[in-house]
Amino acid sequence: MLKIIFLFFMAGGIPVAIAMAGASLVYILVSDSTLPPFVVIHRMVGGIDSFPLLAVPFFILAGNLMNNAGITTRIYNFALALVGWLKGGLGHVNVLGSVIFAGMSGTAIADAAGLGTIEIKAMKEHGYSTEFAVGVTAASATLGPIIPPSLPFVIYGMMANVSVGALFLAGILPGILLAILMMLTVAYYAHKNKWGADIKFSSTRLFKALVELAVVIGWPLLLWVVVAKFDAPAQLSVFVGLASLFVLDKLFRFEALLPIMTPVLLIGGMTTGLFTPTEGAIAACVWAMILGFAWYRTLSWKMFVKVCLDTIETTSTVLFIVAAASIFGWMLTATGVTTDIASWVLGFTKEAWVFLLLANLLMLFVGCFLEPTAAITILVPILLPIATQLGIDPIHFGLVMVLNLMIGLLHPPMGMVLFVLARVAGLSFERTTMAILPWLVPLLLSLGLITYMPKLVLWLPKMFY
Repeated sequence: MLKIIFLFFMAGGIPVAIAMAGASLVYILVSDSTLPPFVVIHRMVGGIDSFPLLAVPFFILAGNLMNNAGITTRIYNFALALVGWLKGGLGHVNVLGSVIFAGMSGTAIADAAGLGTIEIKAMKEHGYSTEFAVGVTAASATLGPIIPPSLPFVIYGMMANVSVGALFLAGILPGILLAILMMLTVAYYAHKNKWGADIKFSSTRLFKALVELAVVIGWPLLLWVVVAKFDAPAQLSVFVGLASLFVLDKLFRFEALLPIMTPVLLIGGMTTGLFTPTEGAIAACVWAMILGFAWYRTLSWKMFVKVCLDTIETTSTVLFIVAAASIFGWMLTATGVTTDIASWVLGFTKEAWVFLLLANLLMLFVGCFLEPTAAITILVPILLPIATQLGIDPIHFGLVMVLNLMIGLLHPPMGMVLFVLARVAGLSFERTTMAILPWLVPLLLSLGLITYMPKLVLWLPKMFY
């Protein structure tokens, strides 16, 4: 009955969060259950009374601050210097820019709305078709929640009771794989359409970008050697290291060195135990404020107030979905729905690869209709117990789930990235959908590799955790 009531509410166009909470309340009122109606409120409050969930508003705030502090332009210019001289250069810039911006925003929609606006405008000015610009922007936006930090990983980690830091590490190699396949797709279109480079090759500009990239890679390695090999105090070493970054940025006038260091600082701090993921989210906010207010001086207090209000609105939406899903998931368990589904699936197959295939199809379908946060909170209590029984690692399964739901953001009827890019590019919803279809090939290929090659996902987490 609970499922029927929920589907009835959804068919009536009621928002998913209200449908979940309302279905639970109506079920308690009309069934023979001895539970008091007040249990709905109690379970909803209990569902968001979680320390890991404190990371949600801070990661949202950090992404908004970076998006409003002119960081996106700096990232675009850095990516342009690095790969803009290749054939189909702005397509490569689009993908590389999303890889970098993913380390700050944590959401696909922020990537599409922030960096996508700059990229689509530039590609249209350089003669690319609007459809190609929209397609590559939509595909690369899915990198936002895969490369750490990631808002969906925080939600999944809380629901599945697994380490958020391990999930962040698990997303690095799959994110790189996705980016490589997308850049190969751009190269294919460039070869097919005989596109040239979009900027003139400049050895000076390329050398400066490579030096900047070398600093990003070499700085944490050098810091690790100093701390591990010479037994230096970790906090003092990090402080001196950060000061050195500001000195280098001032001397060489790097384009985006300090913003690019955001994911490095987060991952490094969490894997070395300097801070938890929640504290890391706060550190990301502090870092964004230092860059916006003190270093680049592109943030004003008026902008900061607006960013905070936007963050409050987004956080309220996300946490209300989590709260509603908490009571709905609890009711599914209490009424035996999850047990019945598990028994049916395990009766149908006990092969992990068959289950992963069926789960992928289900999650792709659900992702077309539900926002990722709502989908995660509904699907985790149903699918994760089955995955655990079949010996599938919950970290691996979490990455598979998030990637499925990100692909769902590109599909009608509810794909939010579709709506954002249709508005940004001035295309109709139908033309935007058609523009994205070819880019499902690299995304689905990546999904298959990630699903059936768990070592690709688990190698880094097992190294550090």
